[in-house]
Amino acid sequence: MTPGQVVGLLLGGFFLGAVPFSWIIGRARGFDLRREGSGNPGATNLLRVCGRLDGAVGLVLDTVKGAVPLLAARAVAGSGEVLLLSGVAAVTVLGHVYTPYLRFSGGKGVATSLGALAALAPVPSAAALGIFLVVLLTTGMVSAASIAAAAALVPAVFLFRGGGADIPVQAVCCLVAVLVVYRHRANISRILRGEEKRLLTRKGRK
Repeated sequence: MTPGQVVGLLLGGFFLGAVPFSWIIGRARGFDLRREGSGNPGATNLLRVCGRLDGAVGLVLDTVKGAVPLLAARAVAGSGEVLLLSGVAAVTVLGHVYTPYLRFSGGKGVATSLGALAALAPVPSAAALGIFLVVLLTTGMVSAASIAAAAALVPAVFLFRGGGADIPVQAVCCLVAVLVVYRHRANISRILRGEEKRLLTRKGRK
């Protein structure tokens, strides 16, 4: 690969990851997610403000935009270019979290991380997703599920080497896990105070 191709893939990953789909959907419905609900321009807040259908669309788009740069990089460079693929995954997630389109204040990176890491390290990502679903159904809190999934991703990426994990992949997964937990620091405080809102009740309803 030429240096220009590498730069193009990295920049493409960053700026695609930075597209705030959930915020765009919210604006199309007449809401600015930064001023509604939790104030976060992500899919969970979109669901709370605009409803389940819009929230689901935002979630899918955020996940897909995480996977597309990885799939494009793999198509161009091949699966053996692990360092490049790991770099594309990292900048894609960073683009979502620190989007220049919203003054570098984006979402919390969960769905975009899932899309990027599922393409990079599918087995560890599947394990983290399983933890996410269990905690979500148990607590009803997306934040708690996201934090638990991020925490589970770290040991998973070291245990399940069959998922394509090696040093660059492990490093990116650890970076993403730390970033997701960091972005949920306010949620952690509310959870500890018993003030965190639940997306689901015990009956599994909003």
